Amino acid sequence: MNNTSSGNGVLHHHDIEASPSKDNDYLDPDADPSDPFDIAHTKNAPLEALKRWRQAALVLNASRRFRYTLDLRKEEEKEQRKRMIRAHAQVIRAAFLFKLAGEKQIVAGTPVAAGDYAIGVEQLASMTRDHKLSALQQFGGVKGLSSLLRTNIEIGINGDEADLLNRRNAFGSNTYPRKKGRSFWMFLWEAWQDLTLIILIIAAAVSLGLGIKTEGLKEGWYDGGSIFFAVFLVIVVTATSDYRQSLQFQNLNEEKRNIQLEVMRGGRTVKISIYDVVVGDVVPLKIGDQVPADGILITGHSLAIDESSMTGESKIVHKDQKEPFLMAGCKVADGVGTMLVTGVGINTEWGLLMASISEDTGEETPLQVRLNGVATFIGVVGLAVAVSVLAVLLARYFTGHTEDPNGSTQFIKGRTKFDDAFNDVVKIFTIAVTIVVVAVPEGLPLAVTLTLAYSMRKMMADKALVRRLSACETMGSATTICSDKTGTLTLNEMTVVEAFFGKKKINPPADSSQLHQSVVSLLSEGAALNSTGNVFVPKARDGGNVEISGSPTEKAILSWALKLGMKFDVIRSESTILHVFPFNSEKKRGGVALKLSDSEVHIHWKGAAEIVLASCSGYLDSNGCQQSINEDKEFFKAAIDEMAANSLRCVALAYRLCEKEEIPTDEEGFSGWVLPEDNLVLLAIVGIKDPCRPGVKEAVKICIDAGVKVRMVTGDNIQTAKAIALECGILSSAEDAPEHSIIEGREFRALPENEREQVAKEIMVMGRSSPSDKLLLVQALRKGGDVVAVTGDGTNDAPALHEADIGLSMGIQGTEVAKESSDIIILDDNFASVVKVVRWGRSVYANIQKFIQFQLTVNVAALVINVVVAVSSGDVPLNSVQLLWVNLIMDTLGALALATEPPTDNLMHRSPVGRREPLITNIMWRNLLVQAVYQVTVLLVLNFAGLSILHLKDDANREHAFEVKNTLIFNAFVLCQIFNEFNARRPEEINCFKGVTKNYLFMGIVGITFILQIIIIEFLGKFTSTVRLDWQLWLVSLGIGVISWPLAMLGKLIPVPKTPVAAYFTKPFQRHR
Repeated sequence: MNNTSSGNGVLHHHDIEASPSKDNDYLDPDADPSDPFDIAHTKNAPLEALKRWRQAALVLNASRRFRYTLDLRKEEEKEQRKRMIRAHAQVIRAAFLFKLAGEKQIVAGTPVAAGDYAIGVEQLASMTRDHKLSALQQFGGVKGLSSLLRTNIEIGINGDEADLLNRRNAFGSNTYPRKKGRSFWMFLWEAWQDLTLIILIIAAAVSLGLGIKTEGLKEGWYDGGSIFFAVFLVIVVTATSDYRQSLQFQNLNEEKRNIQLEVMRGGRTVKISIYDVVVGDVVPLKIGDQVPADGILITGHSLAIDESSMTGESKIVHKDQKEPFLMAGCKVADGVGTMLVTGVGINTEWGLLMASISEDTGEETPLQVRLNGVATFIGVVGLAVAVSVLAVLLARYFTGHTEDPNGSTQFIKGRTKFDDAFNDVVKIFTIAVTIVVVAVPEGLPLAVTLTLAYSMRKMMADKALVRRLSACETMGSATTICSDKTGTLTLNEMTVVEAFFGKKKINPPADSSQLHQSVVSLLSEGAALNSTGNVFVPKARDGGNVEISGSPTEKAILSWALKLGMKFDVIRSESTILHVFPFNSEKKRGGVALKLSDSEVHIHWKGAAEIVLASCSGYLDSNGCQQSINEDKEFFKAAIDEMAANSLRCVALAYRLCEKEEIPTDEEGFSGWVLPEDNLVLLAIVGIKDPCRPGVKEAVKICIDAGVKVRMVTGDNIQTAKAIALECGILSSAEDAPEHSIIEGREFRALPENEREQVAKEIMVMGRSSPSDKLLLVQALRKGGDVVAVTGDGTNDAPALHEADIGLSMGIQGTEVAKESSDIIILDDNFASVVKVVRWGRSVYANIQKFIQFQLTVNVAALVINVVVAVSSGDVPLNSVQLLWVNLIMDTLGALALATEPPTDNLMHRSPVGRREPLITNIMWRNLLVQAVYQVTVLLVLNFAGLSILHLKDDANREHAFEVKNTLIFNAFVLCQIFNEFNARRPEEINCFKGVTKNYLFMGIVGITFILQIIIIEFLGKFTSTVRLDWQLWLVSLGIGVISWPLAMLGKLIPVPKTPVAAYFTKPFQRHR
């Protein structure tokens, strides 16, 4: 089964970092336990619930219907595969190399020899795989190994094309052989495995044999042959549609796997694709990163790796010089470090795993499950109708009440030949089976996948990469969006615009002439060493600009320090870093202990201004003199508040001296050392400007108008958050805001649980929030009935992203852990893109409703016409081939035309769709019944009085008269569906033609359907049992079809009750299920 929705080879149900299980709160209090299709959200749904609805569904073609759902067996197979690879990695790798060689896939990029390097690929793979510390020591440790690989561990590899090609030839590329996508023939094979189509093929074969036997080859093959051809057409069109969807999903999966990361090459930090990593690369690692290849730790501080994706054990492993081996595919849970790449591609266990499993685990969406319920209900009704028609037709036939067009009785006991009787029974049985084909809307649940595939492709252009299909759909029901501030509502382009040194405000903020040299020296030291950023200064002869890398905040501070006179490379070469406390979103600060050339030890801290200020006991004034801070603390607090009120992010830099006796003497001591954070000396407070994104105010307004509440959740100062919220339009005015609308994270955290739920509804801005506060807010809102979308970029945001109904991670600033816990990746980190996702989510729901309305109209009309005529006259006006053509129009072509309608502005002028609102609304029932009643009435009148109306009663050839009448019924019925397709585009609007000319796919499908209908009537009469119609009867057919347009417009003026009609019918059905 080819399922969709994987990302970077990560298994959705096992890759969540420190996130609470949802199995308990999955139990929906409003859910009907007797209804297996009542699943409000499938994200992390229990396997039992998923099994129940599969077993309850009435399915004709399981391989097709369940193609895009979670494959419950494959999940366990993957776990077994992981365990096998851990145990037999060497053997599996050898098998892959043998296979690739056989397929002639070993080209430049596949390891053949060590070449210019003093170590071979086998030695490296063996050492890393078995974690052989003794082998590493024999090579001279990481420094010795780097020289064997011709790498400088300070500045990385050279990185020019020749160097990269050499390395790929010697050690392989960081890719692995992919399992080939299924061919078109596989989709053909699946499409014909529909139970009803198989029965029809058997019936066609019997009919073909009997026809040839009784009427000879020239005339006798038409009946059976036409059914064969119709079934073949259905299979080909279905397979083509499914194949196109599959290609779209493959392209999206390729996007998900292509991780971007930073490496050191030639002294500069370069951003590359994970596929471009080579052996010898020096890769910086920080919290939330995915380890891109196998490697050895060069340096690390508090580095902790989550190896659960490879070992299956969810324990965090701390890495140091005693445990330096890093495995590809694992995640950095904490700390920072740099690694030397020693193994790539299928020379790693991760590469072997990815090459040996199908990455698509699939999933179902709530709408898919609900539509399976609708399809099952309609299918049961259709099955009952088909059985009834079969019984009535057989009874009428064998009791002598069935007549041919000439008025002769078809079956006379004792006279009718067995072959003729058997042929007639086969035809009756074929009609009953075809009614089942039309009645069971097999395409209904698949229409969700089709519209989602289309939407996902279009959303890529709108800068949103969907990782989980259900999120795209759930986004249409979102009632609140909890958004980060930095980078989402703001541009993430930071510059230092204000700076306080002691009590003196320096203007411009980087004017070092107003400062004592000792202050500049200490500031430069703190900025250069207490940072995960990097500064690349090109040599004078090479020219070029200084390149600064790192997070936007780091870049802003490093850029400011350079202007003050910081010599980045000199400071780093003259100091030794003893220990690092990486920046932590809980503590909102980061620190470093460093040893200077004179053996003095300084500890530098940097972080949220008011938090660092609270730990300071003194400050350096602009003249370099240390002062007590006690009397001036209020001054600094006021300065921070003033900067925050001007939308500035406030960061403080401080330091302290450390006595030698406080410093650990061995590595074990360092690993448990907590950096002293009291008695700090304040060096500077800086205000960093991060302007609002253009268009954010309009995007927030669109959300508010659409009934979606926008809340800002940020780690920044509450005053900064408030100022940005006013600028973005989240707050209309700070003075008029309700009591709890602006709140700090710690205040919300301290509330009792029952009170927290009430307060959560009022919150508009939460400042100084930690990731755990964000998680509490999401939980409180969801308990209160909200459908919550939440944005996040850090590793610690993973629990909130996982807990929310829709987790939105940031494509630029987001860590790999955050991305893998999310459902949608916002590629440009822009809030306006989040709003576009809401629009697309609503469009998915609206398109499905259009398709349901269209399909049910066809279902009701076709079934009623055939049943009434069968019961009254013992024959049916629409035969098997004609019904198969109608089925093709309404199933595959109808879905293509209506499920790919682009979103309209009207979608954002209505409230979110409740998850328990009926799929078939009262408006849809009204539209559906108006069209169905019209079609049934007109066609039944034609059936029973058609000969008189068309002046065919006196026709000498009675059989020809009947054929003309039935052809007109068939033609009018098909044209009614073509014209009704336009009505289905706008269920609520009187003008159903708005924007139709811009939807080329819709116009193309309608045009092709119409042309094919003309061909069928005029040239394929032998196959479809029709005759050619003259131009007057074509005008009559068109007239009957066209009337559906004004009728639909008039129908839309009929008022509908607010209580859903479905409520009166579904409850008794659910009670008796």
